[in-house]
Order: sequence, then structure tokens, then C-alpha cells
Amino acid sequence: MTDKPKFTVIDRRKVTSEGENRPEQEGLTAPANQTVSSGPQLVPDQEEFEESAKLVNHPDALPPGPTAEESAEQLSAYEKNAKGLEELLRASNPGMPPSEKSGFPHLVQQLYLTAMLQMGAGAQEGERPRVDILGARQTIDLVTVLADKTKGNLNAEETRLLEGALFELRMAFLELTNMINAQAKNPPPVSPS
Repeated sequence: MTDKPKFTVIDRRKVTSEGENRPEQEGLTAPANQTVSSGPQLVPDQEEFEESAKLVNHPDALPPGPTAEESAEQLSAYEKNAKGLEELLRASNPGMPPSEKSGFPHLVQQLYLTAMLQMGAGAQEGERPRVDILGARQTIDLVTVLADKTKGNLNAEETRLLEGALFELRMAFLELTNMINAQAKNPPPVSPS
């Protein structure tokens, strides 16, 4: 084993723990309205920030996608490895049935389950549900995007599944937000200690 470190830590903080500019940062000062903290701070690299903003605002600036040959090669390697994993699992668990290939219904079910869990479903009895209402809204919005982008490309069963999941998710969201609003208007009384 060598004594040579496998990585190097570089201190890129602009100021010392006392709030002083580091020697390599002399001449660079914080804006007048910004206080200097002695702890770690997120300081975005301006060049990286500007570059990522260009990509977001101008999709044409994105690098080209993989070629058809690269995609085919990758798919082949993926399927080979997935098959090897399946064989390994079945060798370890002889009674295990072959796994289903994931498809559109699995995608809808995954998003549905994610949103329901974010709205507190699945909590054990007596356990307070953990709710991520903003995450649930984003997941429901993703299901809406999926419905919009696949309109006219689904069979009747897939359409029914997607529309049903979206309806149930929106209803659960409405129930939950109505409860939150009611509780905000009439908070429970505080018991004396």
C-alpha cells in the first residue's frame, strides 16, 4: 500500500474563518449587502453558472445526442448485463419467477405510487404520515406531462390507466390540500403543559 493520497482536498473558499479575504482572493470583495459567514458557503462558479444558463435557455446549444450505432451498442450491452443479473438472481433463488419487462403501465404505476407516498400514504398504523406536498405536486405534474405528450399514442387500456391514475392523484391532492387549508384556518388548541 502506498502513502500517496488517492485524492487532494483543495480549499476554494474565498475568505478565512475570520472573514478575511484569502491571499489568492485579494481584490475580490463581497457585495456591500452581503455578510461574510465564517462557515462553508455555496459560491457558484460564475463561468459554470453562465454556461449552464445558456444550455437551459438555448436547447440548441446542447451537445449532440448519441449516434444510432452508439445507442444500439449501449442497448445491447445493457440487455446483456440485465440478462446476466437475472440469471444470477434466479441461480440464487431457484423458485423466483422470471421478471416482467417494464413497460408503460409500470411507469404510470411507479409515478402513482411515488405521488401517493409523498402525500403520506403507506404510513404504519399509529405512525404520523410524512407528507411532501410540493414533491407530490411535482410528481402529479409529471403524470400530466406524460398524459399530454402521449395523447393519441396509447391504446384504450393505457389511456384508461393513465387517466384513472391522474384523476385519483388529483383527488387525493385536493383532499390533502383542503385539510391543510382547514387546519391553517382553525389550528388545533394548544394544550397547557
